[in-house]
Amino acid sequence: MDFLTLARQPILVLGVANKKSVAYHVGRVLAAAGADVLYAVRSEARRESVRKLVGDAPIYVCDVEHQDQIDRLRDDIGRDRGRLAGLVHSIAFADYSAGWLPFHETPRAAFLRAIDISCFSLTALAGAFKDLLDRENGSVVTISISTTRMAAENYGYMAPIKAALDSSLCFLAKSFSEFSHIRFNAVCPGLLKTSASAGIPGYVDSYLFAEQATLRKSAVQTEEVANAVAFLLSPRSSGINAQRLVIDAGMEVNYFDHRLVERAMRPDA
Repeated sequence: MDFLTLARQPILVLGVANKKSVAYHVGRVLAAAGADVLYAVRSEARRESVRKLVGDAPIYVCDVEHQDQIDRLRDDIGRDRGRLAGLVHSIAFADYSAGWLPFHETPRAAFLRAIDISCFSLTALAGAFKDLLDRENGSVVTISISTTRMAAENYGYMAPIKAALDSSLCFLAKSFSEFSHIRFNAVCPGLLKTSASAGIPGYVDSYLFAEQATLRKSAVQTEEVANAVAFLLSPRSSGINAQRLVIDAGMEVNYFDHRLVERAMRPDA
């Protein structure tokens, strides 16, 4: 049974870097559901590496820092498919080359580039693809984080950028509602094992703590995130719009788990 009703539906996935990428897992779930999965990556070199992962699926090149490349991507997909049922925005960038800095020392250039790539690109893509997206059942899904209210020093300025991304959903959903039923939602995972996360200072310790804070004492898996994305792309989720779907295995309700408290208060016990 085709529960998701995504068979043969063209869906564009942006952001595959390697096998650990959320976007890669999303593509796999969509392909298993019978969707017509299209990919967009940021460079020719990335296209060659991703080709080894996705086989014969179409791969386009688009650096979202450049509007002309976004427009060219739209034109190419319009020529090749004519329409899109969905779009997955799994793009984020942060420059941590300066090492860990207190938030008030965030470099202006790093912040502005990160918000352009990680946040504004969603608005730029939505605007470019508005006439290709299915106006009755179209769905746009972005990847955020489980909370932007937890001031983790090592995540730094990316949390405010993800907060801006979350807010953008509401405004995009509202503005698109004037002429369509296209929906905008975010899947917001807890800590994951991805290559991007490996570049965050001290991430491994945070990941291990987060795992113990989940109700099941087992970390969120990337495929669980991908499953949620597929659901939000499906007409089965037609009543969900301008929402954040948190995938954290119950972590946000479990910070006072007695084992965590005991470990913190009696670390030598």
